[in-house]
Parts: sequence; structure tokens; C-alpha cells
Amino acid sequence: MAQLYFKYGAMNSGKSIEIIKVAHNYEEQNKPVLIFTPGLDDRDEIGYVSSRIGLRRKAYPIFEETDLYETVKQEEEQPYCVLVDEAQFLDKEHVLQLTKIVDRLNIPVMGFGLKNDFQNELFDGSKYFLLYADKIEEMKTICWFCEKKAVMNLRVNEAGKPVYSGEQIQIGGNDAYYPVCRKCHGNPPL
Repeated sequence: MAQLYFKYGAMNSGKSIEIIKVAHNYEEQNKPVLIFTPGLDDRDEIGYVSSRIGLRRKAYPIFEETDLYETVKQEEEQPYCVLVDEAQFLDKEHVLQLTKIVDRLNIPVMGFGLKNDFQNELFDGSKYFLLYADKIEEMKTICWFCEKKAVMNLRVNEAGKPVYSGEQIQIGGNDAYYPVCRKCHGNPPL
């Protein structure tokens, strides 16, 4: 029986590399997968999942008007699994479409993303994955500044100084965010 999975973690916890690994494992057994990623993530190129270690995979970009259920349903060859990168950027409707893929098409869906933003607020996509997922798993990494587990994301400006206000969504990597523990989020040793 298919299930909806949400695998979340702070920045640098290996979410994108895990998608690429899972896709490889299915495809090595001749089991096709579909990979999706939000169209607003243009760090590498729209429609690609890219890891910090240099691996990348083509993916279907998700835009506001994208119907994930219909996209999967209309595939000539039904996938064995659907993988979603940067799941925090999805809206409620997209998450509900993913539940339909699981419940009506009996295809497992794995969403990977951040749980909380730089102000420690839930992203909409993460909120609805947490509400609807059958299985939730934390992907762990360590704090940028100490040895504790990172549970938050610290946004920094070009000068490397912490930023605690602004728009929720600002696409960036190590140039803009550090994975940090709660203590270092509130008092980073910068």
C-alpha cells in the first residue's frame, strides 16, 4: 500500500542528494520515477534537483497552475514512486494532489524539504505535509557553529551577519543560510 512520506531537515542535511539516490535505486531495478521541484527554485536551473556535492537530475518544475495528480495520471508509463524536492514551497492544493496520487493511483510519494524558515515559522508546504503524511522522518545535520543537532536555518546577509526579518522565501544556499541549533540561532558566534 502506497504512503505519503515527508522527510525534512535543516539546510545541508542531504535532502536533495537523498532524492537523487532514491531515484537511482528505483531506476537501477528498471522502475521509473517522477521527480518534481518547485519552479521558483532557480539556483541551478529551473527544473533540476541539484545537490551541494555536484549531482543533479532533471525534474518537472511545479508552478502554481501545475496539477501534480493529472501530470502523474497522464504519464504513459506509471512511475513506481514520485519524488518532490523543496517540498516546503508547495501550497496546500499541491500537497492534496500528492495525497490523491497515493490514495487513488497507489503510488508512493516522498516529499523532501525544510520544516521551518529562518524565523522558525512553518512553510505552508511543510505544514500540510506534516498534517497529511503517513510517515515523517527528520534528516539530521550538525550546527554550523557547534556540535549540536541543527534544527533551524539562520539567514545571513552578504556580510555574513544574521538576518531575522524579511520575506519568508529567499532562494539561497550556503551563501545565505546556515544550519544551526536553537542556541546558535538566537546567539550566533559571528
